[in-house]
Amino acid sequence: MKGKVIGDILVLKNEPNNLDELLKLPEVNRIVKLGRISGSKREPDVKILVGDNTETIHRENHCFFKLDVAKIMWSKGNTTERKRIAELVEDGEIIVDMFAGIGYFSIPIAVHSNPQKIYSIEINPISYCYLKENIVLNKVEGIINPLFGDCRKLAPKGIADRVLMGYIGNTHEYLDVAMEIVKPGGIIHYHESVPDKLKFERPPQRIIEAANGRDVEILNKRIIKKYSPGVYHVVIDALIE
Repeated sequence: MKGKVIGDILVLKNEPNNLDELLKLPEVNRIVKLGRISGSKREPDVKILVGDNTETIHRENHCFFKLDVAKIMWSKGNTTERKRIAELVEDGEIIVDMFAGIGYFSIPIAVHSNPQKIYSIEINPISYCYLKENIVLNKVEGIINPLFGDCRKLAPKGIADRVLMGYIGNTHEYLDVAMEIVKPGGIIHYHESVPDKLKFERPPQRIIEAANGRDVEILNKRIIKKYSPGVYHVVIDALIE
């Protein structure tokens, strides 16, 4: 079986012939088949096989994430990274999450760390609604400030101790904005999907070029997961002076 459990929903890539057996899996009450993911907002095409709706609450690392699996992506491959970032945050930090989604990174930080404020920006209206619900669900209203719209227009400038760029696509096109957001001595966590041979070369170079003369120290380079054949999802931690 190639699939993943999100909340109480089993998400499969192919339609199975043993639905009754799959319903015996722990916590599984509903089953859907995931089709193609398309569009700039990365919305999945989902067919319901068992059940009557696709909204659920997923629990991870003592956090709660409400989402609709027919409208919102959830990557279990990013679980370790979500936990790692929350563990890096120091007391009193100001954080800007440029591509917050439903709170993938913002929620674990707010729950497990002690930041002063997290500005969580999301342009997708569906994701933004779930972001607001998840803030309440996890009781972190006083920590996360959700902002709806384009991070180019909404992100506060020059105040962030830490900037999260947890989106892969045209992320490099927003590095200039990240440089405006991060204050001297702050850290940018930059995500990119990269061909294997360039995985630890192209992303750091893009950060250095976007810094436009500011000093850059690459603190960490790591693979999050395999994205597609010959392509990896990587994250670079960069200190910007």
